Amino acid sequence: MEQNNMTIKVMVPERVVVKTDASKIIAEAVNGSFCLFPRHIDLVSVLVPGILIYESEGEEHYLAVDEGILLKCGFEVMVSVINAVESEDLGALEDTVRKQFKRLDEDERLSRSALEKLEADFVRRFIELQEERR
Repeated sequence: MEQNNMTIKVMVPERVVVKTDASKIIAEAVNGSFCLFPRHIDLVSVLVPGILIYESEGEEHYLAVDEGILLKCGFEVMVSVINAVESEDLGALEDTVRKQFKRLDEDERLSRSALEKLEADFVRRFIELQEERR
């Protein structure tokens, strides 16, 4: 009996984003895009940020993914990435990704600001300790 599907499981650190059957998977690695079918050889690949496409029940599904790892073992494909956003429509996916990146940029800016304050406080206290020792 021939197997016509693989199971794809896409995970981010806090949850499973997708777990379904797929007849075809297209992903982007460091050395370019590649396509997997159920009978493809087993492999491990480092993914770069991009669009992961999988075909399920004759329909294409799109995931914007951040960097991560893809592992194909038998008829199972496991993808572990930092961030993933799913959509049935590429246009909607682009809007969602823009909004999410804008939010992440703001969070990163706030984190950087807090870190700068901690560093400044550390330097100030270090100088005070040096002056006390004199």
